[in-house]
Amino acid sequence: MDMPEEESKQVTGLDGGSVSHAIFRVARLHKSLAGRLLRETGLHPGQELVLMTLWSGGPQRQVDLVASLESDAPTMTRSISRLEKSGLVRRTPSLTDRRVMIVEVTEAGLALRPKVDRMWSELERLTIEGLSEEQRSGISASLGLLESTLESVDR
Repeated sequence: MDMPEEESKQVTGLDGGSVSHAIFRVARLHKSLAGRLLRETGLHPGQELVLMTLWSGGPQRQVDLVASLESDAPTMTRSISRLEKSGLVRRTPSLTDRRVMIVEVTEAGLALRPKVDRMWSELERLTIEGLSEEQRSGISASLGLLESTLESVDR
């Protein structure tokens, strides 16, 4: 059975993936904007997510941070090491299993929370500025659907 010409075309390059290319461009711009806004805190993109997770969930095993932030162990280790060098978190061995490291926010890390909260609010404001409530809702719904689709492919 012959496929219609439209279906038989191979998707190649940027012309063949307009949605994927748009996601890539938006993600790159969003990360760049986040980086600029984060400069005043001294953090790099992604580090604020580690701190936000610790602020909301309290001290956690490093492996749990990896899972909750959908990261990988080497990346998380680097992030935590940098945050630790900056005095924003500390790692201590678990009292029940010395092989397990517990990560917790320091006083300096807690003091950074208001700045990070303001930065995150500003990032959101700048990201959705000019969009109607209906557009915001539609974008959130579409992104949620794309996330679910991609998660099912990743399994």
